[in-house]
Amino acid sequence: MALRKIITINEDLCNGCGNCITGCAEGALQMVNGKAKLVKETFCDGFGDCIGTCPTGALKIVEKEADEFDFNKTLQHVENIRGIDGVNLMKEAHKEHEAKAGGCSGGGCPGSRIRSGAVVQKPSQAASAGMMPSVMKSELSQWPVQLHLLPVRAPFFENRELVILSTCSMATSPDVQWRYIRGRAVAIACPKLDRTEGYVEKLAGIFTSNNITKVTVLRMEVPCCGGLTAIVRAALEKGKPEGLVVEEAVMSLDGEIIKSDRIY
Repeated sequence: MALRKIITINEDLCNGCGNCITGCAEGALQMVNGKAKLVKETFCDGFGDCIGTCPTGALKIVEKEADEFDFNKTLQHVENIRGIDGVNLMKEAHKEHEAKAGGCSGGGCPGSRIRSGAVVQKPSQAASAGMMPSVMKSELSQWPVQLHLLPVRAPFFENRELVILSTCSMATSPDVQWRYIRGRAVAIACPKLDRTEGYVEKLAGIFTSNNITKVTVLRMEVPCCGGLTAIVRAALEKGKPEGLVVEEAVMSLDGEIIKSDRIY
């Protein structure tokens, strides 16, 4: 037993969609009586790839006493249930996990791993250490901004684009203010730390109760942040106005946009 990161499942929120089963390369989850269950603690490496596939926020990574992840036994388990293709998929996933963990194979959610580095400035941006940087004016034109607090219908939604921001994106890049917030309605949420029950219904109501011209989801590259897009997708299934364009932008931990696609 060791204190480590491991997946937990809120059965009350689980809708039995099964997305997490295929989202877990280690085969650590299975459906039992219509609910996702953790098969064995030793099969879960704690990276939380499955979280981004859950539309209801039922999956969370917690730190607790648990049996340590066993790579070899998990590999055998995957071969038994998924064959050689599953084995290759797990090996590829494990390589990505090791890279994100900085070479450590002990598991843990990449979204909560410690990372440090110098801030890189372009020569034109560099300023004297004794000079105060110019104050950037906020582009925000509404309140509230947290999805939990937003009303389903509000004047600031009308005839505007809506940007749905992951909480961490605001601190990761200063460009978020002018690139995403300027001139748009804003909703901020975290699929990992927020109590996300009700988010699907709230967003579905916002989409259908206001004349929103476009929706952009800005999320971080870490797997757990994919849950934000999953929540938006589930809300669109409940109610999507005809012609509404929805895009997803993925931000790296360095604040760069590494992917931008239309998802609806």
